[in-house]
Amino acid sequence: MGRQKGEGAKGKARPSSSSLAASLVPAGSTATVGFGGYVGGSRLDSSLASDDSIPFVDIDGEVAQHLKRLGRKDPTTKLKALQSLSVLLKEKPARDIVPIIPQWAFEYKKLLQDYNREVRRATHDTMTNLVVAVGRDLAPHLKSLMGPWWFSQFDPVFEVSQAAKRSLQAAFQAQEKRLDALMLCTNEIFMYLEENLKLSPENMSDKAVASDELKEMHQQVISGSLLALATLLDVLVSMQLERPGSENVAPEPKHASKAREIAILFAEKLFNAHKYFVDFLKSQSSSIRSAAFSVLRSFIKNIPHTFNEGNIKTLSGTILGAFQEKDPACHSSMWDAVLLFSKRFPDSWTSLNVQKIVLNRFWHFLKNGCFGSQQVSYPALVLFLDTLPPKAIVGEKFFLEFFQSLWAGRNPSHSSNANRLAFFQAFKECFLWGLRNASRYCEGVDSICHFQVTLIDNILVKLLWQDYMFFVGLNNQDKVFSRISADSSENNDSPSNEKKVETSTMKYPMSYFRDLGECIIEILSGISLVEHDLLSAFAVEFQEACLVMLQQTEDKERATERLERVAHFISLMEQHAVHRGENWLLVDLVGPMLVKSFPLIRSIDSPESVRLLSVAVSVFGPRKILQELFVHDKGHSSRYLSDGRDKQLKEEQFIQMFSEIFVPWCLHGDDCSTSARLDLLLSLLDDECFSEQWASVITYAIDLDHSGAVPDYRVSDQIAVLAVLLEKARDKITMRKAGEDFCSRKGAKPDHWHHEHLELAALAIARSLPPFRSSDAQFLCAVLGKEGDETSFVSRNTLIMIFEEVFRKLLSFVLESSLSWVRDAGSMLAAGAKSYGVELKSSFNVCEMAQFALEVLDGSFFCLKTLGEENGLLPRISAAIFFMDWEFSIGTAIDDAIDDDSKEIIKARLNIGESLHGFYCKISNQFWKSISIHNRRRLGSILIQSIRSAIFSEDRLNADKITSLCCLWMLEVLEFLCQDQDEEQNLLDQLLSKSDTWPLWINPDLNTPKVAAALDVENAPIDIHASGSNKFVSFINKLILEIGVDRVFGLVEHIPSSPEEATKEEVTSKAWLAAEILCTWKWPGGSAVASFLPLLSSYAKCRSNCFQESLLDSIFNILLGGALVCGGRSAHSFSYVWPASGDEVKDIEEPFLRALVSFLFTLFTDGIWETEKAMTLFEFLVNKLFIGEEINRNCLRILPPLVNILVRTSCRRDIGSGESATDAKLDSSEENHMQDTIEGWLQRTLLFPPLVLWQPGDDMEDWFQLVLSCYPFSAMEGMQALKQERNASAVEQTFLLELFRKQRHGAGASAAVNKLPEVQMLLSELMVISVGYCWKEFNEEDWEFLLSHLRRWIQSAVIMMEEIAENVNNAIINVSTSDNLDVIFEKLEQIVLVSDPFPIDIATSALLSFSLFSGPLVFQQAERTERLDPIKDRIVEGILRIFFCTGIAEAIASSCCHEAASIVASYRLQHPYFWELIASSVVSSSSHVRDKAVKSVEFWGLSKGPISSLYAILFSSRPVHLLQFAAYVMLSTEPVLNLAIIGEDTACYLDSDTTGDQDSSRLDLSSKQDIHLNEEISCMIEKLPYEVLEMDLVAQQRVNVFLAWSLLLSHLWSLPPSSNARDRLVQYIQDSVNSVILDCLFQHIPVELYMVHSLKKKDMELPAEISEVASAATRAISTGSLLCFVESLWPVEEVKIASLAGAIFGLMLRLLPAYVRGWFSDLRDRSTSSAIESFTRAWCSPPLIANELSQIKKAKFANENFSVSVSKSANEVVATYTKDETGMDLVILLPASYPLRPVDVDCTRSLGISEVKQRKWLMSMMSFVRNQNGALAEAIGIWKCNFDKEFEGVEECPICYSVIHTVNHSLPRLACKTCKHKFHSACLYKWFSTSHKSTCPLCQSLF
Repeated sequence: MGRQKGEGAKGKARPSSSSLAASLVPAGSTATVGFGGYVGGSRLDSSLASDDSIPFVDIDGEVAQHLKRLGRKDPTTKLKALQSLSVLLKEKPARDIVPIIPQWAFEYKKLLQDYNREVRRATHDTMTNLVVAVGRDLAPHLKSLMGPWWFSQFDPVFEVSQAAKRSLQAAFQAQEKRLDALMLCTNEIFMYLEENLKLSPENMSDKAVASDELKEMHQQVISGSLLALATLLDVLVSMQLERPGSENVAPEPKHASKAREIAILFAEKLFNAHKYFVDFLKSQSSSIRSAAFSVLRSFIKNIPHTFNEGNIKTLSGTILGAFQEKDPACHSSMWDAVLLFSKRFPDSWTSLNVQKIVLNRFWHFLKNGCFGSQQVSYPALVLFLDTLPPKAIVGEKFFLEFFQSLWAGRNPSHSSNANRLAFFQAFKECFLWGLRNASRYCEGVDSICHFQVTLIDNILVKLLWQDYMFFVGLNNQDKVFSRISADSSENNDSPSNEKKVETSTMKYPMSYFRDLGECIIEILSGISLVEHDLLSAFAVEFQEACLVMLQQTEDKERATERLERVAHFISLMEQHAVHRGENWLLVDLVGPMLVKSFPLIRSIDSPESVRLLSVAVSVFGPRKILQELFVHDKGHSSRYLSDGRDKQLKEEQFIQMFSEIFVPWCLHGDDCSTSARLDLLLSLLDDECFSEQWASVITYAIDLDHSGAVPDYRVSDQIAVLAVLLEKARDKITMRKAGEDFCSRKGAKPDHWHHEHLELAALAIARSLPPFRSSDAQFLCAVLGKEGDETSFVSRNTLIMIFEEVFRKLLSFVLESSLSWVRDAGSMLAAGAKSYGVELKSSFNVCEMAQFALEVLDGSFFCLKTLGEENGLLPRISAAIFFMDWEFSIGTAIDDAIDDDSKEIIKARLNIGESLHGFYCKISNQFWKSISIHNRRRLGSILIQSIRSAIFSEDRLNADKITSLCCLWMLEVLEFLCQDQDEEQNLLDQLLSKSDTWPLWINPDLNTPKVAAALDVENAPIDIHASGSNKFVSFINKLILEIGVDRVFGLVEHIPSSPEEATKEEVTSKAWLAAEILCTWKWPGGSAVASFLPLLSSYAKCRSNCFQESLLDSIFNILLGGALVCGGRSAHSFSYVWPASGDEVKDIEEPFLRALVSFLFTLFTDGIWETEKAMTLFEFLVNKLFIGEEINRNCLRILPPLVNILVRTSCRRDIGSGESATDAKLDSSEENHMQDTIEGWLQRTLLFPPLVLWQPGDDMEDWFQLVLSCYPFSAMEGMQALKQERNASAVEQTFLLELFRKQRHGAGASAAVNKLPEVQMLLSELMVISVGYCWKEFNEEDWEFLLSHLRRWIQSAVIMMEEIAENVNNAIINVSTSDNLDVIFEKLEQIVLVSDPFPIDIATSALLSFSLFSGPLVFQQAERTERLDPIKDRIVEGILRIFFCTGIAEAIASSCCHEAASIVASYRLQHPYFWELIASSVVSSSSHVRDKAVKSVEFWGLSKGPISSLYAILFSSRPVHLLQFAAYVMLSTEPVLNLAIIGEDTACYLDSDTTGDQDSSRLDLSSKQDIHLNEEISCMIEKLPYEVLEMDLVAQQRVNVFLAWSLLLSHLWSLPPSSNARDRLVQYIQDSVNSVILDCLFQHIPVELYMVHSLKKKDMELPAEISEVASAATRAISTGSLLCFVESLWPVEEVKIASLAGAIFGLMLRLLPAYVRGWFSDLRDRSTSSAIESFTRAWCSPPLIANELSQIKKAKFANENFSVSVSKSANEVVATYTKDETGMDLVILLPASYPLRPVDVDCTRSLGISEVKQRKWLMSMMSFVRNQNGALAEAIGIWKCNFDKEFEGVEECPICYSVIHTVNHSLPRLACKTCKHKFHSACLYKWFSTSHKSTCPLCQSLF
């Protein structure tokens, strides 16, 4: 009650305070500034609840609901509630929000201590929205909120504390307002913090929270409260105490003093209550300890009176002894407390044992590198020394231990750069502080000096300098170095430590070495400012160390490393010596050291010692160093410095010393120190004396005598040294250019280094002759310049003369080449070099001279650009380099034998070529592009002429190699020398320019603006083999392949100078080139059809009509003109009745006509020219047929192939889909004109007599060919589906039929038939045309005439093929073991060689006619009589006979060897149309005809029969795809199917239906061995080698395996489901066939793609690769056929074979589920098995399951004892078996991935059946359904029969516990003679084979 009164009284006084609070809260806005710069954060809990909080009933219902949810334990619920509250606070007005503030305050306090940081952050976001919404209405509740609000500013999570600050800033935008709020609520804040500090982990939460979470929450609350307390004292006390007394400062707030009093009062209370916060310093939490240090720092600063005699001893030990703190997070606040405490209370040091409590801990702290707080602790060390009372320590001992401990904790190997820099900075500051403040610890001058000298000697010299000197390895900045560190130990008497050297390998980074050296120098610099004389101790040590290192003779390696350290140390002095002007470094350190060391440096002459002197000269300057050397050296002083040491060194004296002492020394000899001495010599070059110094160097180097003549310098070593010096001088020039005053500085320009004698020496070396020394080329390279720095030490004229000599040496090498074209190229270069006086004949070794020239160019080639254009050296030298490299490329490719005399010469030239090729590859493309256009043109012209010469004259390489090389050379020339299209075309025009040997067929006039092309065929025979021209075309074709048609033909689009004529003129300029290439036809490595025309067509497709009308028309006109001229030379060899193909064009002999036909065929086939163009050309050609009234015989001869192409093209729109040729109508006058023309040609042909009466000499054959060419055919689905391609009018059909019957009547009237091949071929082709276009008008006589001729022509091919087969059979049978295989191969080649192709050609035409006759429309509508069917069957028998003959011949040959079979099979490739027609007829043949053909072949009696012949074709080594498919069709259908798979010895046995009731004596226990596959497929199925998995995916053997399995599965599908043959074959596969085939299948089925797709969105379409495979598997499962997939297999591609693999897998799942399941269960790769299962489950299992359930549903199981129910939705089958009073329900569940996963069988109900029997029956059912390689319906039926037999009293087999065997469905018949138990024969056989004994399994008696 008292508390309520207090609260009530407080409420009465509330208006004043709340009004004040309201004035602090803004009306409502957000702020962006921080709270006075104070940050922090934590989580807190308060057990205090607001008693006057408004009940939920007065709050908005939705808000109340979310507030209740804040009390939940789940952080997700809290987050959602806070988010919802934030939304509501933004939407609702302030009056609705104010009532929730008390309840929010209650929840707010609890939420601040939540373990989840996101909950705390969201709480502050909600608080921000609340204060923005309510504005001033927050004032009455400010005091209840301010405590937790202030505490929340110090949350340890940055994001949370920032959110808390934003909420406070939103309430109080101005900093003054926030300060006033703190003052107003000071009492409440302190009360809240006091409560927090009393909390323990146990009372942190009223909910069940994990102990570790409670502990962490408690640590956050305590640390946050301590930080809040410290900051609050700083704000309320310190800020007020530190206010200055100026009048201009704003007056103190009126509540400040009261707030300060409250703060001090509460602070004193807390200080005492918590025992000075000492316990917090002992906490295990680093955050609490850090916060405790902050609180103590705040108390020391703000309330120092709390520290009194009663607690100072305790606190001094705690604070000053805090160096045992190891957590770096506490060190910042720790140092603040220690430094402030030591400064405020210096007497506190007397109240404790300093050594024990402070110093020992402090030394340990330093030795451990401040435990990782280097960035914080090292800067505080000098402050700590400053606050340390002098009386508390022993000065000298303290500082020695301090620096030794500090040094021991530096950890140079693993510290960061920042930590290392902080260490050295602190070390320097502390060391210099100790020197400056020595008077604090010493009395008297001597004592102070002794103290300072002791520090320098023990710390600087023996610690820092010794560590620096023990550093090892000074090579590069990134290298890791090793050192030997010396650890020091102190003795009782002397703190200056005697060293106990321990060898330990330390690895320091280079940056540590640099920082240490800089630290030493900066300390020395500081010492010089404190007391200059103190430097003497270090100076003496420095000088002695250098002398010892120079005098050391034993350990040279260590001495060398230390000298390098000293040199590096001197280089670090540059900053102080040059930029700060500190002269003491030279006077006190370096100068005296060099004076003592210079004689030793000269005597030992080591690179390191010389480098030491060079570094000193570079740092201090040459004059200062020489002055120091010879001023201090009294022996030299009297000679060079008469004025004393205080005078500056005069210029004459400096030059004299340089010339007499340093030049001879530095240029003496060539050894390991030469480079260092030359560096020293260049560093001694002074700007004022540069010219005189350089002249003295050159004079000495080239050894001039007093007369000034140049001696024989090559006998001395000075030139080699001078070469090195010049290279270093070039770098010196670059360095001198870097200065700002380089223009006026001597030595900054190349001209400053020129010298007359240097130029004379360089020119003499260039003109020298072999033998050469390595230094000669090196010297010239140094003189001339290098890449990236073309600085030359000679004048331009000398430079030109030197390169002239280089060119002479290269030219002599080129002229000695063994390749004629290289010599010709050299002569071309020499012709332009006469002004140079080139000696073409030389007795010197040209290889040595060339090698010397290359070595010079290798270092100076880039200087050629500076020579200009007038001398022509750049293009000539460059051309010589190209020629030599090209000769090398040819030399490495020549395989011809080389005679002994020339071997050494060629080897030497190849060695030169190899060196040159390396140099050539280093020349960048940018260099060639950077030379002038004039030089590039001259060089390009030379190189183009040489390439042409190489193509036409080089005969030591085969044509393909030389043209490939020349193409590569040309590409290099174009890439290097052309910057735009015009330059490239200029070079290509030169390349294609006319010569005596090029072009061969076309004679272009290149001088006319529009290049005209004339024919050059008068003297060119048809059978011409112009080797040079062919090679050049091959070269051009390769060039087109590389850079494209447009660039070679000059067709690259550019801005025209005039309108369209200019563009057209440019396009047509190269038409002659295309015509030349087409007429050449074949060339090495390519042909017009295979190489050039596809490129031209591809390019033409993307060009405009202007291109087609210009270039293509020009090509056509050129070729047509040539064909008309040469037309009489060609014979007819082009067939027009076969479907269009470009393969027959090669049979045309005349080049122009052949080129023209292939050109037209390509353009129209590829759609570049279309129907309109065809009609135009047709009319154009028809007009050329007559010259006046006379027939142009040449035109008549060339018209048929051209008309055939044009008619085919014009007919593309004549016949639409679904129309016949006669139904389509003409739709243009042009087409009518064509039709009229063809009718006229037919009428003219009808005037000729019948073909049987034809006499050679007239033009009847030409007109027949022209008429035949007008009636083309097209193939829709191969040759088996031909249709007429043109719409023939009724008149034409009438004329054609009349022409056909004229031949029939003529044949009947003539007594003798004309047997000429030409007559027979024309007649056969006319029959094809007549059947195709006039079959509707045929009568019976016409059909008989046709079929009789067809049979006769096909029979001629049958006879030929039978003869070949018999001859092959005789040849192979009569082979003896002694016969050579080569002889056999030669004999087989003669046998299969078709010398006269006439029987094949005319049989092909006959087969075409028969194919049309057998077509569905023709054959059905023809007037069939009984006489036609036998003729047709005999024709088909003949076709099958041909088919079997070719297969038998290959099968017989394969019995000899694989090569023999390949020879026999290769002849089929020469007549593709013939065999395509044979294959189509075989596929469409009837079964009874096939049966006759098979029996006929068997009766033939050759060594191989029909089955072997079919397999030979199917697995042929030279396959013909249609023949393979025909063989597959024959093998997979009746009557061959039964014999194709199973061997003859097994087939008969399987045909007999063995039942389970057979007598036991007839059962063979090893019956599985009775099955044998045919030998052609057994090796592919039974024992498929694992090597097949390593083959290419489209390898022929892999395809053959798939075909074999396709046949096996097709045979299995054809067998009845319940037949014994099928069961035996399935069991054979299960037991004897390995499962490699399945591994092979899944190399093609991309299940990985399916897995990737399945992880993505389900609505995405399957990738095409997996979609086709999946659909193939599904289709094979549904149809049970693989025929369509085999048919589409050829030509074999990965996609097609993948579809076949999917189909095979699907059919195997249906036919062999247990076989596949066994393979799947053996997979060990989980990812693979998972992918396969996913694929099967998605695409294969659904149709399989549906099929299984459908068959079960259709099966007739139901009777009074047995019933089956099917649930398709659950994939479940329930089988119920009842008998009398017993019953059993078995549930068969099909898994989703059936059949990969086994079927699950469970017994859900049993009645009257013992548990043992129930388990047996369940196991038998499971065995039946899991082992069944067939339908589940069959397994269920067998299981039912098993039950029936058992109820009938038949005993079960004791081995398998089943009556009916689960595999072969037999009954137990074999009985034991002893125990009388009966067993299944298969079970007993398995028992015998596995147990290795023949005893009864039950009684163990002998069976």
